[in-house]
Amino acid sequence: MLNLSFSKSVRAFCIVAAFLLTGLVHAASGDAAQVVFVAGDVKEANKSLLLNSMVSEGAQISTGADGFVYLKTIDNGFLIVRPNSTIRIVSYQIDKQKPENTRIKLELIKGVARSISGEAVKLSRQNFRFNTPVAAIGVRGTDFTVFTDQVVSRVSVLSGGIVVSGFGGACVPTGTGPCEGGNSVELFAAQQGKLLQITKDQVKPSVFSGGSASPDVVSPPRHDEPAIGTPSPVATVAPVVLPNNAVTDPLKNTNLPEYIQTTQNAQAAAKALENSITWGRWSNLLALPSNIDPILLSNSGAKLIAGNAYFAIYQSKASEWTIPVVGSMGFALKGGEAYVIDSKNSMISNAGMENGSLVVDFASATFKTSFDLITQSERIAMHSQGSISANGVLSGNPQFIAPTNMSVNGVITQEKGGTASYLFQRRLDDSRQAYGVTYWSK
Repeated sequence: MLNLSFSKSVRAFCIVAAFLLTGLVHAASGDAAQVVFVAGDVKEANKSLLLNSMVSEGAQISTGADGFVYLKTIDNGFLIVRPNSTIRIVSYQIDKQKPENTRIKLELIKGVARSISGEAVKLSRQNFRFNTPVAAIGVRGTDFTVFTDQVVSRVSVLSGGIVVSGFGGACVPTGTGPCEGGNSVELFAAQQGKLLQITKDQVKPSVFSGGSASPDVVSPPRHDEPAIGTPSPVATVAPVVLPNNAVTDPLKNTNLPEYIQTTQNAQAAAKALENSITWGRWSNLLALPSNIDPILLSNSGAKLIAGNAYFAIYQSKASEWTIPVVGSMGFALKGGEAYVIDSKNSMISNAGMENGSLVVDFASATFKTSFDLITQSERIAMHSQGSISANGVLSGNPQFIAPTNMSVNGVITQEKGGTASYLFQRRLDDSRQAYGVTYWSK
């Protein structure tokens, strides 16, 4: 199990201080990261890697049986390499003025490494790629750990979410950015204890419970490895004061050094309803705290139905339903929460939902749903259709197969004459994504 606490020893204190106090200067062109901690056998180009040294694009770093190295990237992220591992920094080109020109690519050749997204990655997720010999990994603004050899890769998520695809078709090792399509699978931190695994002969990853296969079990972290939610290093330890329109990073409970603009009058937080479907936001967003606790829900026996970078739906076992085989049922939209994330302009804005419709056809085990997503300047028609399982789980068709234009995952129950909830996600254009959760009843 990952040890998230820092040691009380002086040595550990010094390491934490290095993370907080090192004011990394964007030094010579081509510099990608700085060594803020090194222990044991760690080499770059057959030379020992030294504390405070800079690591450039193209560098290949290898650790021995006792080797650990913590690299602070030039955009205040972290790359942590554990023993018996080899990783290459293929590219680390950052354009703060035009994030769409940023290009970041890492390649884990073997072993275990942990990647914590920096500021540039968060602003240009579409241009970040983490390769293994068998898979391409993209991020949703993320903290994740990878194990790989030449045959199999396994990925666990500590914060945020990832998208993983095997190589094949348009997804090639030489590509940039995430591979997204029919063979890609997402995994989010809300999916407690789950891993994504892909082998050399697979194109589409599979989700399974971690256990002894977890990267943290294969190669455990040191006691002083940064905890989940470690703040981005800053030049002072003085507390950061957020302006009124600042938000916290939606994927990690840390303050963004460059504040994302927000709209006013964010929707009220969703809350656990007085029935067996619990829906809401598990991460902070628009200065609103999370309003569901995945750990508490899991410990209570609730089952995770769906999860994405911001929202999750849980269902108590008592309400699992064997759906009818004839007839149909219609639902009205009663509540929800939605946001539009603009990575190009670094904006997060809340959105409304109107004119909702959800109809389930039990005879064909299918559903259709639609609503209007309302932004400050647009009314966007959202549509999906898909299948319903025997126990009421809704699975929408892929977003890009008409007439579906959003991904949908959720559940219906027979409580109170019929209730339902689903998560939705849609890429609106090259820079904007819509995320939300809906609640429906008779």
